[in-house]
Amino acid sequence: MDLDPTWLFLSLIPGGAGFVLIAYGKKQGRWPQALAGALFVIYPYFTSSVAGLVSVGAAIGLGLYLALQAGW
Repeated sequence: MDLDPTWLFLSLIPGGAGFVLIAYGKKQGRWPQALAGALFVIYPYFTSSVAGLVSVGAAIGLGLYLALQAGW
């Protein structure tokens, strides 16, 4: 397993944001934020490149945005 330093640093960002979203979602009872937070924490384990890390993170963020705009 080859750990790219850029990937390693960038993977800390969605993990931290995911932790905050989980805490906020649980405290406020807002399950879209809690679910997106869990996805943000988990998905870096399954991406192996920087491009994959950024694109999957953007897709999860867009999904959360669309869910909130839909009124969830």
